[in-house]
Amino acid sequence: MLINNNMNKYIATVRIRGQLVKTAVFADSSLHARLILEYQFGMNALSSSPSLLTIEDQGYKTLEEAIGILKPLKPKTPQQLTLDTLKKQKQQADTRLKAERERQKLQKTQHILFNLSRPTV
Repeated sequence: MLINNNMNKYIATVRIRGQLVKTAVFADSSLHARLILEYQFGMNALSSSPSLLTIEDQGYKTLEEAIGILKPLKPKTPQQLTLDTLKKQKQQADTRLKAERERQKLQKTQHILFNLSRPTV
């Protein structure tokens, strides 16, 4: 087998199952590295263009290492999904309640300031 010694190591950030992973790939050019990454992870998975790896950039994972680290997510049961949805709704309601209280407090303060700034007769 003939090995091409002209291969360069490129680094790029890819999105794998919602996580950004900085990974390295061996390729002839930046375009070739982009094509390899898009083929491996999908067309929209590439977050940054591949750049040639320098001495300072040592230590990034190769594709095989990055894929080995990630574990598949177990699907949630309908009960777990219901609980998650209710928790999110509660957090949103708490946020809206806090914002409304702040708005009313500010409005009351502005009203007081307005009344104080009016000349008395």
